[in-house]
Amino acid sequence: MKNTAQLQSAFVTGATGLLGNNLVRELIWRGFTVKALVRSLAKGQQQFAGLAGVELVLGDMADVSSFASKLQGCDVVFHTAAFFRDNYKGGSHWQELKRINVEGTELLIEQAYDAGIRRFVQTSSIGVLNGEPGAPIDETCLRELSDADDYYRSKILADQAVLRFLARHPDMHASLVLPGWMWGPADIGPTSSGQFVNDVVLGKLPGLVPGSFSVVDARDVAHAHITAAEQGKRGERYLAAGRHMTMRQLVPLLGKIANVKTPTRELPLPLLYALAAVQEIYARISGRPILLSLATVRLMVKEAGRTHFNHAKSERELALHFRPFEQTVADTVTWYRSRDWF
Repeated sequence: MKNTAQLQSAFVTGATGLLGNNLVRELIWRGFTVKALVRSLAKGQQQFAGLAGVELVLGDMADVSSFASKLQGCDVVFHTAAFFRDNYKGGSHWQELKRINVEGTELLIEQAYDAGIRRFVQTSSIGVLNGEPGAPIDETCLRELSDADDYYRSKILADQAVLRFLARHPDMHASLVLPGWMWGPADIGPTSSGQFVNDVVLGKLPGLVPGSFSVVDARDVAHAHITAAEQGKRGERYLAAGRHMTMRQLVPLLGKIANVKTPTRELPLPLLYALAAVQEIYARISGRPILLSLATVRLMVKEAGRTHFNHAKSERELALHFRPFEQTVADTVTWYRSRDWF
């Protein structure tokens, strides 16, 4: 097994995503060579145009064997890919969640091991944790499967698959990083946060929605991944959840930074459910991302107040710190404006 000081080459899944692309950039900046798994070469070329040291690997987590040979020669795998966004457009997606998030993770760590890789960092989620409303939550507060929606369930099972693999292979090292709601520049998807920024700036947000969130810069989560690979303890979870904010705090902050007027009225729950139902129909017809789905509304209501996370372990073992969220929002808005999204 290579010493952590000798980590020089990385394989990154989900490389064009918000976390993945910022992780690739940080790795390149630190002198790594990177193999970046992309589902579209055109999107990969768009995301990493002019960035030296990146080899695009065409593949999909639904078929790990199709790109497994490309794992050869890498020192560490950063597994950031997941089936996520479509899960919140309405309908049942459990089979896709299971095949990509659970079975794909199982196959990926097996293939990585067979390729001689002994370092693996799993992108988990704060959704695998739970606690009483208002109470601080740390890495020991694991969520029961019976209390999880389908996406959270898939992440819990994926994490368990990684830990089972470690139990069978004592020479394998893996850590798990648990991000909150990630924001940041270069979100070409866009993810839910990027869509939210665009909707607010373009005046598409009809009102404030309930709930609170743990918001974090994707660049800080990328830093946590690299430090977990280099310094993290085997089989340990590390929170990278960021800052607790309510929607009443988040929307005005975004409006102030983007210099746009934002709504001040909170939408009543019956109206939210009705809007979500209409948007789900739109999503099924158009295939485009939406701001609200029924699953999103249910999740916001259920998780309100449960986002007070204790980062003491990550601060202690990974020296993790978070940049001011105002800087994250400003950088995100600037990135979108520089590319004429609004």
